[in-house]
Amino acid sequence: MPLLSTLRGLHVVCPGEIPGELAVVTRPQTWSVGISRAEAFDDVSRLLGSFEILEDGPSVTSALVGLCSEVMVGGRQIHDANILATMLAHGEHRLLTFNGADFRRYGDRIELVDG
Repeated sequence: MPLLSTLRGLHVVCPGEIPGELAVVTRPQTWSVGISRAEAFDDVSRLLGSFEILEDGPSVTSALVGLCSEVMVGGRQIHDANILATMLAHGEHRLLTFNGADFRRYGDRIELVDG
């Protein structure tokens, strides 16, 4: 996973994102050149071995409810809000993303690191 070398200093993964990653990369129609299931699970294993996992729990749920009452989000945007709530509940404020536009609505709550 060449991306790992660019992520030094960023050390967190939200657990709910791992199933999402597997769902996307193992769906053949998503990629013009798909990867095998074995490659997908190997990538996730390296990811899990390289980063701290921020666990979900009551503090994340509370942060999510508070965040959604402050920022206009709904539908699929709740998934992004949950990522942010997980980060904030654990005191993390830097987010590496390949889609910064989805997170700009959260303003100065986080620092976006472009992927």
